[in-house]
Formats: sequence, structure tokens, C-alpha cells
Amino acid sequence: MDQCTAVTLLPPPEFVLRLAALGDGSRPEAGHLLCELAVGHDGDHAMALWDNDANRTAVWARWSGGRATLSELAWCGAIDPRGEDACGLFAGHPSAHDWSIVDPTLVAVDTFLAGERPRLGPYEGGG
Repeated sequence: MDQCTAVTLLPPPEFVLRLAALGDGSRPEAGHLLCELAVGHDGDHAMALWDNDANRTAVWARWSGGRATLSELAWCGAIDPRGEDACGLFAGHPSAHDWSIVDPTLVAVDTFLAGERPRLGPYEGGG
């Protein structure tokens, strides 16, 4: 199952812009968000921004249209069928688990590199 290809920009928070104005005057730029869920998912798009290992949570950006929100969410916790890895998405996510999601861009890069450098192993999926 392919990964959703939704992308949006996350502008810097207003307080960061105010702090930057006190410094050298350079303005922080918006960062891009790329949805980590499977194509065709229900609800908002989502991308993990950083882990909070102490609480076993992560801060996720979730968006629909031009509006993004940040939320601290618990990890999914489901274990892949091989019993090796936990799902890297948030608890209650609306799509397949990350081990079933394939990033089509990484597959394209892997295919190209395999032709150029056959000794490199194939991309094995994952979100």
C-alpha cells in the first residue's frame, strides 16, 4: 500500500518569529510536512515531528487543508507479523500500520540505485 503524498507547509510559530526579530533580523522559513499515513486514509494527514521517549509519545502535526495542529499522541504499539518492529504511527491511526506502507519515492530511488549499483540491497518498505 502506497504512502499518502499530501504535503503542506508549517509556518514557524508567532513567538519564534518575534524571537528572530530580536536577533539578526533573519526570518525563519516554513517547513514542509509529508503525510506518513497510507494513501486513501480517513481524516487528517499526519507526520511525526519528534519523539518524547520519556512518555512513549511523539508530537504529531496533523492537517487538513491549510490548517495544521500539533498534538502529543501515544505510539500505536502494534507489532508487525514477524514480531520485530512496532508500528511507527500514532495510536488509533486511520490507515494501515507503517510496515504495510511503502513510500513510492524511496522505491523509485531504490530502483534507480539498484540499476546503478547492484550491490546495494533493495528497499524493504516501511513508512
